[in-house]
Parts: sequence; C-alpha cells; structure tokens
Amino acid sequence: MRPLPVGEHGLLIELDSAEEVGALHAELLRRAADGTLPPVGEIVPAARTVFLDGLADPRGLIAELATWDVPPRPADDRPAVEIPVRYDGPDLADVAALWDTTPEEVVRRHSGTTFHVAFCGFAPGFGYLTGLPEPLHVPRRDTPRTKVPVGSVALAGPYTGVYPRSSPGGWQLIGTTDAVLWDPRREPAALLTPGTRVRFVPLGAAR
Repeated sequence: MRPLPVGEHGLLIELDSAEEVGALHAELLRRAADGTLPPVGEIVPAARTVFLDGLADPRGLIAELATWDVPPRPADDRPAVEIPVRYDGPDLADVAALWDTTPEEVVRRHSGTTFHVAFCGFAPGFGYLTGLPEPLHVPRRDTPRTKVPVGSVALAGPYTGVYPRSSPGGWQLIGTTDAVLWDPRREPAALLTPGTRVRFVPLGAAR
C-alpha cells in the first residue's frame, strides 16, 4: 500500500492489483461497520487505488495502515444481481473470433461467469465488472462508436460493463438489457455498486 494525502481530508491509497483493491475496500468497509475505522465520508475504489474522503486526520490513518494485515476479499454470500440479456450485440461474432469459438459459446461462457463490480465510474451507474479469465480479455474497438445504445452489454480488457445511458464508446458490444442501471428515485440509485456479485441471464437464442 502506498498512501498519499490529498488535500486536508483525503487519502489516496495506491495498490498493485485489482485483487488488492478489492481486499482493502472490503477491509475498510468492515472496519467502518464495526467502528474501528476513523470517521470517513466516502470510500471509493478504482482500478488500482482506493480513495478516502472526509478524514479528520489522514496522516494518522497512514500510520495505522502500516500495521494492518489485510486478508483476501471474503467470499460474498449475498445473492447475485441478475441482469437479463439478449445476446444480440453487433460485435458478438468478432468476440467469438477473438475467443476462437462460436457466438453460442461466447454466450455460454459469459452467462456462466459470476462477476464482481470492481469499481464504478465513466457514467452514473456504470460498473466495471471483473470475472472473465485472462485468455478471454478482449481489446477495445479500433474505431470507437459515436453512439452506443443504452443497455448495451460490452467487453473491454478484463472488464464487462453495461452502458446506463447512450454515449460514445469503444467497447465490444455483445448484447443488450432492459435493466435500469441508474435511477435517482431508487435507493441506492445505482443497481451495481462496488463488491456486488452479478450474473447475466440469457434471453432467447444467440445470434
């Protein structure tokens, strides 16, 4: 862990891997819940960092972090969020070629994986989901689309994501869903939050 003070009340902790981020995020939440973490306003994980804001004494927490033994992220026994998907994306065949398999097998592998929300960003409600093994990681498209439809299920690098609104994007589109990823009237507004388990449930046949 490489903790860096940010302003008067923030602390950015750099780590070497997404697994370490997940473990530290879980440990911070556990300590916050049992009252052994100093009061904090927000705990925000990212790809290789965890940011804490609203700390009264960030440097005091830096000294405390040096004594921590952070265990691996515990298994999550909460039911997974299920997202129904029509595997009808325009890049499904391209992903099948990259995986050296068929579109039907892409559907089977993707829907057979339990994902975890590693962190959120890009747009309200957009979660970066990990779970696919490294041989199934795919590059972004050479030419991004100027408009990706809302509800698009997409792959890029180690991540799966669902576009909560229409926007430009360069990810590989393999399907669509009607699930509402972001609703300000809902509590919480985001369907997917860091640490949530996610399963994709196929609707109909693969194209």
